[in-house]
Amino acid sequence: MPIVNRIAEFAPDMKAWRRHLHMHPELGLECYGTAAFVVEQLRSFGVTEIHEGLAESGVVAVIEGQGEGPVTGLRADMDALPMTEETGLEYASTVPGKMHACGHDGHTSMLLGAAKYLAETRNFAGRAVLIFQPAEETIGGGRIMVEEGLMDRFGVEEVYAIHTDPFSKLGMLRTTPGPIMASVDDFEITVTGRGGHAAHPESCRDPIPCALAIGQALSALVSREVAALDQLVVSLTQVHAGSAMNVVPGTAYLAGTVRSLDPGVRAHAEERIAQIVAGQAASAGLTAELQYHKSYPPTVNHAAQAAFAAEVARGVATEVVDDLPPEMGSEDFSYMLEARPGAFLFLGQGEGPSVHHPEFDFNDEAAPYGASFFARLIETRHRLRP
Repeated sequence: MPIVNRIAEFAPDMKAWRRHLHMHPELGLECYGTAAFVVEQLRSFGVTEIHEGLAESGVVAVIEGQGEGPVTGLRADMDALPMTEETGLEYASTVPGKMHACGHDGHTSMLLGAAKYLAETRNFAGRAVLIFQPAEETIGGGRIMVEEGLMDRFGVEEVYAIHTDPFSKLGMLRTTPGPIMASVDDFEITVTGRGGHAAHPESCRDPIPCALAIGQALSALVSREVAALDQLVVSLTQVHAGSAMNVVPGTAYLAGTVRSLDPGVRAHAEERIAQIVAGQAASAGLTAELQYHKSYPPTVNHAAQAAFAAEVARGVATEVVDDLPPEMGSEDFSYMLEARPGAFLFLGQGEGPSVHHPEFDFNDEAAPYGASFFARLIETRHRLRP
């Protein structure tokens, strides 16, 4: 078995922790109950240096090894999603409208498993810095923790994280050097005309044709303005206008998301969306307001650290992929990778419902692989010298 034997022995503990967290999901920065549970477990493991209240409810635990050595950060996100669970499981969410649909309950349990092992064995030099982060799904708790001085305060030199993957087989670890996930920006467009009776459109300034023209032009950004290998996604996800069959509305609303892997492509998309909105509105004799919300940057692995993580993974995983094509989802671990060298990996949990699906559930059989990876990463990078 590739996983660490001692960690395999307390796999039932990780399952119990994870299912407790699954039943009690919390959103955004308000992961206070989750944080309290994490702190309680850490103290039971004998971890004595625990810092609370980073990014409102984040927790950082420092486990001292034997003597001087490196300082490595390991991160898990704790927050859930504003969704109604439809799994029907006996440990399903007890909080209406909230569920762990992205595996963060599993991430937290895996890092707790690694903490239990590292606190028990201390078979490493230096310090392991365990980061339990809120608000990955919303405003970027990772960004807030970095802005609050996380890396400097705890002397973190490198930082690593893993995310569950319901699209690959159990125990597989996948990563790549360079971009592994995309940036994310969102936009809202309000086109304003003059409403009136639909039987007399000549007396109105109809915003709907202009909104449709904007939507068509946005689709051409990807196919006609960006090289095929420079990945860009522009998805129009909301179109709202009108309230009755016989009324020309005064406004039309559009919204969507922009994903890219390259800062130059990202900037080009933002610039062109602004030009398209202004130009289409001007040609129709209307006004249009664009609100462009820049969010997480691309998640970019550092080459040396991605190679190191893949090498560690080969000792614990069922299979390792070290040249994973990047995907267009996003992650606020990107802020930590901007602050320090490190790597982000995906951990296979076996195929099942996608993350962000109301029937998603983290596979507890994956937890020993993730905890073993974290533990071996520390023991390898912080190897004790004879």
